Amino acid sequence: MDRRIHTDASLCHAAAVTSDGVSRATVSISAGRIASSVASSAYQVDLRDHLIFPGLINAHDHLHVNAVPPLPAHAPFPNSYAWIAAFQAHFATPEVVAALQMPKALRLRHGALKNLLAGITCVAHHDPWHPMLDEDDFPIALLRDYGWSYALGWPDYGPPLQESFAATPPDHPWLIHLAEGTDAVAQAELALLDQFGCLASNSVLIHGVGLSEQDIERVIARGAAVVWCPGSNLALLGRTLDPRRLCAVGRLALGSDSRLSGARDLLQELAGVIDRYELSTMQLLQLVTTQAAQILRMPSRGHLSPGAHADMVIVEDLGGDPMHSLVGIERSQIRAVLREGVPRITDPDFAEWFAEAGVDAVPVLLDGKPKLLAKSLAEPALMALEPGLELAAGQSRRAPKLAMSGGIG
Repeated sequence: MDRRIHTDASLCHAAAVTSDGVSRATVSISAGRIASSVASSAYQVDLRDHLIFPGLINAHDHLHVNAVPPLPAHAPFPNSYAWIAAFQAHFATPEVVAALQMPKALRLRHGALKNLLAGITCVAHHDPWHPMLDEDDFPIALLRDYGWSYALGWPDYGPPLQESFAATPPDHPWLIHLAEGTDAVAQAELALLDQFGCLASNSVLIHGVGLSEQDIERVIARGAAVVWCPGSNLALLGRTLDPRRLCAVGRLALGSDSRLSGARDLLQELAGVIDRYELSTMQLLQLVTTQAAQILRMPSRGHLSPGAHADMVIVEDLGGDPMHSLVGIERSQIRAVLREGVPRITDPDFAEWFAEAGVDAVPVLLDGKPKLLAKSLAEPALMALEPGLELAAGQSRRAPKLAMSGGIG
């Protein structure tokens, strides 16, 4: 992150909203964490008529492909393997070639920025690790202590199935795409995973569209969990899983699966499921905060208790159900997103907060609305990848020349 003064802060007169309810207590920040108290010299932020939410957790994204044009609409695919096969010819189109020539490090930063703009401060990236992800100024937090395999039907990409599962400590999550389809191939995958000895309490199954009711009960009995990506499922498969049973027992999280197949961001995923699956707004909040943190074994995220990372989303209190002030809004309606207690993107009237934190900010437009963005995130090449984000009038728009790198990874 930026070189800055680690200024303590007290967020006053706002309501803090978590899965435990709404609290009117002042939220204190010290050294990037939620504090039980803070020095009287701390910077005071008056947030009357606002709500503070924990930073959201995106339980599934492929950060490096969010600028790759999606496959043109087809009839629903029977499974993800058929979609992958259809995508092979798409790799040769000029738009995809140009997107994949961008350096992977830049594409990873773009995927992180996309999430941050929508209030997502932590992501589970389901692909090989890259040195960029360890950079101090990477825009978001990442799931780190985990194991993974890619999919049963694509064994040549990523770590081998049984070896990676065996190498993952039981108190760390192990991720795999599973049952991503509606046909017999997808429907058979849970039983196959179990036969391989890879269904346990730390197994996190991505998608699960092909899971039967009996399969879901088996997942619950083993203490495993599912990451639900409804936007991607509906776009590729024409169907998604029924989330109610898994959600009711705390074994469901929400993911966006990247713009290659899914919604623009997690906020749009939330908006797309409101009133459609008999889930309350509180349950939807849990999918992207407390339940996601529990499933991904991240005890210091998803809440606002002392000791938690001071990653927050601040919105205007719209009245009524507090959840509706976040669940269902557009990203441009967010008043501020904080990482480690420091503003990263805010409305312009929070300019003093940037200054107090020792962070340079630049004026930008996000979907046409004026914002302030941390200067470290306003790299021209990075902003050029994000539709709807641009420097405000009078700011330099000259992008540096980039060294292109090939490959699809």
